[in-house]
This record gives sequence, structure tokens and C-alpha cells, in this order.
Amino acid sequence: MKRVGVLILAAVPVVLLAATAYGSSTTAHDDPRPAHPAAAAQRRAPEGLAAPAMKNLAQELVASAENSTLNWRSAYGYVQDIGDGQGYTAGIIGFCTGTHDLLVLVERYTAAHPDNGLARYLPALRKVDGTDSHEGLDPGFPAAWRAEAKVPAFQTAQDAERDRIYFDPAVAAAKRDGLGPLGQFIYYDAMVFHGPGTDGFYGIRTRAMQRAEPPAQGGDEKAYLSTFLDVRRATMRAKHPGIDTSRVDTAQRKFLDEGNLGLRPPLVWKVYGETYRVP
Repeated sequence: MKRVGVLILAAVPVVLLAATAYGSSTTAHDDPRPAHPAAAAQRRAPEGLAAPAMKNLAQELVASAENSTLNWRSAYGYVQDIGDGQGYTAGIIGFCTGTHDLLVLVERYTAAHPDNGLARYLPALRKVDGTDSHEGLDPGFPAAWRAEAKVPAFQTAQDAERDRIYFDPAVAAAKRDGLGPLGQFIYYDAMVFHGPGTDGFYGIRTRAMQRAEPPAQGGDEKAYLSTFLDVRRATMRAKHPGIDTSRVDTAQRKFLDEGNLGLRPPLVWKVYGETYRVP
């Protein structure tokens, strides 16, 4: 499991999604006239969850479960050992000293910015990688993280690693499976919480596909996503009996039951008993 903490989100305006968000398309007739620049730019615009407003919404939804807030940008400086056996959890997506992603983030950031305030902790981060140990990190690492998180370049680095490790692979997998924005978000949240790998997101996806076909294989989108959420919830409970699964039960499952496959605002959901709204 990637982490058991909570995340943040921010309100976004209503977004009208084109049919291409679901992977459908129309056939254009040959036309000797050059495309209008605005039309060409619109065709190149990201679709589905990758569209800017939708991506912001995704960060808000994750943040409500990871940091109990909609203001996901407030979490760049977050750092805490939440007692899940993965060392320090930090930043906008819960990078962990025990799960390798925090180490890779600091290594890549240091390669571009050698004089940063976290570089001196790299030997310790390499030593504790894969464990819950704080050896070599205490007492100064949390303060150093919070200080560096005020630097715009480190915020950009966190965004880039979030996209590279979690967001982009999850959205790409969802599109291959023929899923629209809600399905893309369901995959993304599972990737964040469980991490990739056969014991994480990809394992959940494989088990879901053994029970139901995704749209790309001719299956019903709502039925497949319901199965995926069933498998994910069972996985959460198997690893952590008694864990709060409201990020699935009263958020993603609620959107699915409402038939909101486009993940269109307004949205109302609950996580850990707290209600959130995006108008």
C-alpha cells in the first residue's frame, strides 16, 4: 500500500466534456482549406482527466482523502510519520521515505538544483529506503522539507513526479480500458493509495478484469467500475482490517451510483465523515 493518510482538493468550475473524453471520435471529410488555428488548438487540448480544470478537480478529490482539505497546493510542505510503516509521508501526493518515491524525487530535484536544502539528506534517504526508519533524518529533515517546499522549483518538481509516477500512468491505463473521466479518477486514486505493481494498482486492475470486461473489451463501463471498486475495497480491508474506506464508499461509489461517468460538477461527497462540495 502506498499510504493511509489523507489528501487535498480545490473547487473548480463546471467543465463540459466532449465525446472524445470517452475515446469516441468523428470522421472528418477531406477539406483543402487549412484548419482554423483555434480549432486546431482545441483538437490538441488534453481530454478527460488530463484537461486542466479536470486535473485540478482530481487533485482536490485526492486531497480531500489524503489531507482533509480541498486546497491541495497547501500540502507541498506537509511532512509527517503517520504510523503506517512507511516512514515519513510528505508533499502533495504522499511521497514516502519508505516507498522509494520520495528518494527519487529528491535525487531528481538535486540533479537539477544541487544546492537545495534536502540534498544533505540523500545518504540517509538511501539508507532508510524501504523501511520505516528515521535514521539520519531526525531531527532536521521535516523542517528542511517544509523550508524547501516554499521554493517554486521544488513545488514544480513535486508536480512532475506526481504526474510521472501516478497521474499519467493511471490516466493512460484508464484510456486504454475505454474509461471516461470518473474511471480515470478511480484509477488515479487507486494508484496514489496503493502504488503501482502487482500488489498495488495493477494487481487490483487485473483482478477486476477477471470478473468484468472494461469498455475497451466490450463491457459496460458502470458495471466494470463497480467491480473495480469492489476489488479495491476488499484489497484495502484485507491489508488493513477496519480501515476507513469512505474514499471509495461515499465518494467514488457515490459518483458512480449517480451515473456521473463524466465526473461533472457540482459534486458532493464525504470522506471520513466530512462533507466536501465542488460547485
